[in-house]
Amino acid sequence: MEDKKLEQLTVGAGCFWCIEAVYYQVKGIEDIVSGYTGGTVPGRPTYREICSGLTGHAEVVQVTYDANLISYEDLLVIFMTSHDPTTLNRQGADVGTQYRSVIFYHNDQQKQIAKAVVKEIAPYYENLIVTEISELGEFFKAEAEHQNYYNNNKRQGYCTFVIEPKLTKLRKLHADKLKKQTA
Repeated sequence: MEDKKLEQLTVGAGCFWCIEAVYYQVKGIEDIVSGYTGGTVPGRPTYREICSGLTGHAEVVQVTYDANLISYEDLLVIFMTSHDPTTLNRQGADVGTQYRSVIFYHNDQQKQIAKAVVKEIAPYYENLIVTEISELGEFFKAEAEHQNYYNNNKRQGYCTFVIEPKLTKLRKLHADKLKKQTA
């Protein structure tokens, strides 16, 4: 068996609970950590501070994946088609800079791929893509209750009415890249 080639992706697409649930469905994902990055306030922010919108941080997920099984480019295509990258600082009812669409690149290669994917995806949207592409700064892991939220809270209203429709869309668009679902 081939050795794993572990790499990381860090993205924000509104509430981290949604994008985390999406990536848990994808083949080749080794780990997902919900957290915060991209802010201007020094020190470790709390969820309450992030929700105020005053720290400049975005809710993000940091995904560790096996690049032998799925590419950074494919993960970005899934990202760009799993949320609305044309709405500035909002996803659905979640409004504020903490909910912005953003790709935080880890190196120059990721930056170039991110720009190429955004350009490639743009014609499929009626409105201009506003996804920010920024260098990753300090990443802060979110509190324990925010980790693997969907899988731990499937009956909660937000999961039923917001996350589940995103997963249904994902299954239709990217069935070839998803883990085999077992009953």
